[in-house]
Amino acid sequence: MVATLLSIMVVLLLLNFPMMIPLMAAPVIVLLLFFPAISPDLVIQQLKTGIEPEVLLAVPLFIFAADIMTTGKTANRLLDFIGAFVGHIRGGYAVTTAAACTLFGAISGSTQATVVAIGKPMRERLLKVGYKDPSAIALIINSSDVALLVPPSIGMIIYALVAPGTSVGELFLAGIIPGVLVFLCFATYSFFYAKIKNIPLADRASWKNRLKFTWKALLPLGFPVIIVGGIYTGYFTPTEAAGVSVLYALILEVLIFRSVHIKELPKISMSTGLVTSAVFVLVAGGQLFTWVISFARVPQMLTESVLGTDPSAIYVLIIVSLFFFVGCMFVDPIVVILILTPIFYPAAMDAGIDPIHLGIIVTFQAALGSATPPFGVDIFTASAVFNKSYLDVIRGTPPFIIMLFAISILLIAFEEISLAYLYFDDIYNYIVNFLKI
Repeated sequence: MVATLLSIMVVLLLLNFPMMIPLMAAPVIVLLLFFPAISPDLVIQQLKTGIEPEVLLAVPLFIFAADIMTTGKTANRLLDFIGAFVGHIRGGYAVTTAAACTLFGAISGSTQATVVAIGKPMRERLLKVGYKDPSAIALIINSSDVALLVPPSIGMIIYALVAPGTSVGELFLAGIIPGVLVFLCFATYSFFYAKIKNIPLADRASWKNRLKFTWKALLPLGFPVIIVGGIYTGYFTPTEAAGVSVLYALILEVLIFRSVHIKELPKISMSTGLVTSAVFVLVAGGQLFTWVISFARVPQMLTESVLGTDPSAIYVLIIVSLFFFVGCMFVDPIVVILILTPIFYPAAMDAGIDPIHLGIIVTFQAALGSATPPFGVDIFTASAVFNKSYLDVIRGTPPFIIMLFAISILLIAFEEISLAYLYFDDIYNYIVNFLKI
């Protein structure tokens, strides 16, 4: 049965059907062939069940906020702000790119939106100061994948949907440290790369300009503060934070910056609607796929054959990392998370792995696979955005893939990195008490 399921999916993909068709057609055909007594009504019920969770309301809202900001001036204000402080150091433009991708990822939650918003202006700046195109593009697409690790990561929302009892808010908080770790690693690499390649230094910005760019960036920097601060302090649920981010984006781009005209909102809304409908169809199909494989006891059979009877936590995490990494090299991360998480989640819980730690591993591998050949989704996004060939886009990626592999090993070996958010309370209370003094 498993062979039939996979064969149908592979054949339909090779015939160039969109992913939603194999995702739903394969389980339906398997039901007809192996479980003909099951009522077709159950298929419709499972499709509905997949998109009913309230947490999914956050997805279109975060996408809408990201679309508004991508159209507006938020990205450029962040670039000018970061560049004013680090642009003059060795590798400053590359560090600016990595930092801006991290910050915009913390605003948009979307890797593709980050590639578009940050990639376009920063690629031109990197080329002007002497970077080769493959290195510049590789830095952009790999830095953009931090958006899957930091709040409001859409990948984390999807993981929480299929991992029972997992808090989206805790996942958001847990992703901050790994996201910062990736940025620091890329920034260090950028410094030594610029030194070895003798990339010219940019002019140091005056403190007058720094203050000017800081003032202009204050309101855009409010996005991560609202999202993380609101969720952490309990003022917002993740869904409410998504709604507030849309309102904040509208106020900034339409009323204050006036970079988005109100007549453009229907077009932006249409773009958001198209992306959201694609995501929701995939989520519905993923629920049907998960239900069928669970009904057929595929997770138990697969985990027993791959993981054995009593695997250690480290071994489970290594296998999970390999499956998710390879899966995201070929398929959209949302689909991989929807399909593989229900398969490995029970085994991970039996091995004593914290569900938040597992979520960080899953989303990290999704980020790594998204920018890895042959079919990482961000590679094709960059190819379309920059009008460059596939080979030009992937030529500079190996150093970044190696760095991300190294960080992946650290995350697997040291659970404390993923669970460092548990100490945020102590830090928060210390700051509050200090301010009272």
